[in-house]
Amino acid sequence: MSITFVPTPAVQPLDASVDHAIQSIVSGASTDATCTTDLAAGPWDFDSRPGYGPGSSMGDVIPTGAPRQGELPAAYREASEAELDERIRTAKAVLGDRAVILGHFYQREEVVRHADYVGDSFQLATAAKERPDAEAIVFCGVHFMAETADLLSGPDQAVILPNLAAGCSMADMADIDQVEDCWEQLAEVLGDLDAQDEDGRVPVIPVTYMNSSAAIKGFVGRHGGIVCTSSNAQTVLEWAFERGRRVLFFPDQHLGRNTAKAMGVPLEQMPMWNPRKALGGSSASELVDSRVILWHGFCSVHRRFTVDQIDQARAEHPGVRVIVHPECPMAVVDAADEAGSTDYIRRAIAAATTPTTFAIGTEINLVRRLAAQFPQHEIFCLDPVVCPCSTMYRIHPGYLAWVLEELVAGRTPNRITVTADVADPARIALERMLAAKPPVVTSAR
Repeated sequence: MSITFVPTPAVQPLDASVDHAIQSIVSGASTDATCTTDLAAGPWDFDSRPGYGPGSSMGDVIPTGAPRQGELPAAYREASEAELDERIRTAKAVLGDRAVILGHFYQREEVVRHADYVGDSFQLATAAKERPDAEAIVFCGVHFMAETADLLSGPDQAVILPNLAAGCSMADMADIDQVEDCWEQLAEVLGDLDAQDEDGRVPVIPVTYMNSSAAIKGFVGRHGGIVCTSSNAQTVLEWAFERGRRVLFFPDQHLGRNTAKAMGVPLEQMPMWNPRKALGGSSASELVDSRVILWHGFCSVHRRFTVDQIDQARAEHPGVRVIVHPECPMAVVDAADEAGSTDYIRRAIAAATTPTTFAIGTEINLVRRLAAQFPQHEIFCLDPVVCPCSTMYRIHPGYLAWVLEELVAGRTPNRITVTADVADPARIALERMLAAKPPVVTSAR
């Protein structure tokens, strides 16, 4: 008896590209939905216009004087994806160890594939420290990330942001003038903010999220405060409570609220500070009784996730494991199975030993990339609408090819620098953050 072997049909690899998905939607080849069809255009179409660009941040008001990108040469605007890919690879080969490319988790796939390091903002900033030999650090992320890389890199290293218009609406929600004014108002209510009580604690410790400008980090460093990340926020708050009776947390209210709540701080002791209102919109007694004063800021991407989306995911996928980022609203975090940083999400999926269905509440570029990397699992974004971080999406392969070829030609475009008067105290706040190492936590399942 002869046996005929029938080959297993090859499984087509998932396409991690969000840009390809959007192009398919716009062309009518896909029935999925996108938050705006404008995302199909190159970001250079929007660099000359005010605003953050089309996508998740398009409703946010950009500050006056926000960095603008000059016109990208036509050769890069008109090149195909394959042509840009080849130009980037060629320039990288010529530059060798002289340049290192850092790619954020939320960056588009067409850019991330060229990155020497991929990670969150803090991981990439520290990665820059590991390459003191590199003359140029090309940071494929947003402005505050490039600033942090400049703070932590060597003085002779040039940090380059491929598109100067790649900002962050959350970071812009707390500017230095507003924070200085807040500090003055708190002093009127709480007294001398440098005075220690009988326990050696000051009235308030400022804590800023990594997603903030260098100027804000410098403010924090000058006033005895610290920077936090989404992975060490609880450790940082514990550090702050040892030194202060309360915390001023900015710019993301949701990370502050979710973290403090998990530590047992009652919601009534977490007043919101709206910089457009006297005393932030709270009474003096509310501020005196507070433990954590939350800034009126948020991430436009993570604000898109809802409890209804989680309910729908559970109804359609029994046994689904829901993981969301702690920048999501409190109700969403409460309804999820787990909440954690982008790195936590990545590690949780990587650690799953059996095929699992994951519903993820974070930026779609990361979610689609994880779905492609772990085909044994079913991984999808809680938000059914294809809507990437609009500012991350400003970094297009055309801009990456341009800055790399400029470096090859001996020119240094789009260099990001932080002045010494800001950099010195900002580094102090970052060093405190580096010392605040959270305990090693493994995934719950």
